[in-house]
Formats: sequence, C-alpha cells, structure tokens
Amino acid sequence: MTRPTVAAIVPMRHNSERVPGKNFRSFAGRPLYHRIVETLLGCAAIDSVVIDTDSPTILEEAARLFPAVRLLERPAHLRAGETPMNDVLLHTTGVVEADLYLQTHSTNPLLRSATVQQALEVLLATYPSFDSLFGVTRLQTRLWDSLARAVNHNPSILLRTQDLPPIYEENSCLYVFDRDTLLRGHNRIGDRPQLFEVPPNEAWDIDEEIDFEVAEFLFQKRQEG
Repeated sequence: MTRPTVAAIVPMRHNSERVPGKNFRSFAGRPLYHRIVETLLGCAAIDSVVIDTDSPTILEEAARLFPAVRLLERPAHLRAGETPMNDVLLHTTGVVEADLYLQTHSTNPLLRSATVQQALEVLLATYPSFDSLFGVTRLQTRLWDSLARAVNHNPSILLRTQDLPPIYEENSCLYVFDRDTLLRGHNRIGDRPQLFEVPPNEAWDIDEEIDFEVAEFLFQKRQEG
C-alpha cells in the first residue's frame, strides 16, 4: 500500500495576549517559530510543512528563510483570538491536500523531530483502526476536582503516587488526523483516537511568560549537553 502523504500545519497569530509577540520573539537566539519549523523539516515522514498565519512579519521572513515551507495568509474572518482552532484547520485542510495532517504549534519548541516521526509511525501502523492521534503527558499524582472530590484515587487507600493508575493530560504538542475526521466531528480528535505519550522534557507548551523562560532554559541546556 502506498504510504499516505502527510502535511504538517503550524498555525500562528501575529498578536499574542499573554506573551506579546511570542511567535517571532527571540528564543535562544532565534525567533521562536524557527524551532518548530526546523523540527518538522527534519522529519522524514512529513511531505510538506505549512505555516498558516496573519502575521506580515512571519510571512515575509519565512518566505526568505524557509523556501520549502508553504505559506498561507489566514483569511480575515478567522483572525480573531477567540476563533476555534478547528475552524482554522477546516480552512487550511481545504486548501492543502494530503492524506493525513499533523498539527503542532510554534509554542512547542522542545519537541524533537524523532518524536514527531515516532508519532506518525504509531498512527500509520494502526490507521484507519485508529482514526487520529494526539499528544499527551502521563500524570501519576493525586488529582481533585473543584468540589474536593478525588478524581483518580481513593483517599482512604494512600497508594504511592508511582502506583496510581495513570491519567493523561492533552498537552497540545501534536495532533494527527485526516480531513474526513475533521469534517465529520468538527474536531481534530476523532471517534477512535490514539494517545501518544510525549516525553515530559519535550512537552512544554508556552502559554505564559514563565513558560517561555523555562522552555528557553531547557532548550539551551539541551544544546549545551
């Protein structure tokens, strides 16, 4: 069987509310978005890399520095901060043809090419039995809801945290799906998703200023080591 074609999509907005200008802010000496673009370009299973953005800064610079990357200027009606990501992806996948789409973010600079490759291989080995895949972080800690009810443990039985049954956090590092799944459920996570554990040292997602500083520190330590 012919291997499915894979397009990697990186959506980026020009403005960021919590970390201003984060997508093109210097991160260990390079604009932040360079890191994920280079990760995706280094992944053999990816056939094309696509940046979807409303940023004139990114559009101009990426055209010069990453000629192999396809650039899509985001339509005006999809540029608001509250626009659901699934709406953006419906537009992008309608323009970019591929059998499978991998979506990640510029805010995942610690993600490695080998990890992306492995995620794609995992889904390709089981597709279409599993119709999608998404990155998760394993948690083995005592969780409580807002009403002080135990979520994943029995408070009367004080197991060691390492003995607790794992629970998984969706970490926003990567999603793999086909367009039919996205159209059918208006969701990049399908009816039969596969969980893919991303190593904790790669799963840092930059939402706040402290996340930027910690991720940059970890990246620099990795470069040194």
